[in-house]
Amino acid sequence: MSMLQEFKSFAMKGNVVDLAVGIVIGAAFGKIVSSLVGDVLMPVVGLLIGGVDFSGLAITIGNASVKYGKFIQSGVDFVIIAAAIFLVVKAINRMQREKPAAPAAPPAPPRQELLLEEIRDLLKRPGATS
Repeated sequence: MSMLQEFKSFAMKGNVVDLAVGIVIGAAFGKIVSSLVGDVLMPVVGLLIGGVDFSGLAITIGNASVKYGKFIQSGVDFVIIAAAIFLVVKAINRMQREKPAAPAAPPAPPRQELLLEEIRDLLKRPGATS
C-alpha cells in the first residue's frame, strides 16, 4: 500500500473527521467564551473588586524580574473563564433535558390467568349450570 493510500485511509476514518469537526467547533466556542468573559463578565467583576489588577506585581532579584502578578492574574482569569463555561454548559444541558419517559404498560398476564378469567366469565353467564 502506498504512502498516499495509507494517508487517505487514515484521514477518512470517522474518528479523524469527528476530531477535526470538534476542534473547529471548539475554536468557535472558545471565541464565544472569550467574548463572554472579556466583554460581559470582566467589566462586572472589575467593578465588584474595584479594578484590582495583579499583573503588575513583581519581585526583582538581581537582574531578573519575577512577575508573579501575571501568574496570579492568569489564575483569576482561569477561575472566571471556568465559571463562565460551567454556566454556559449548565444552560445548554438544561435546554437539552429529555422529558421523562411515560411509564411502561403493565406486562400481559400469564396464559393461565387468562384461561381462569375465561372460565369465570363462562360460569357467570345466565344459564350456566353448577
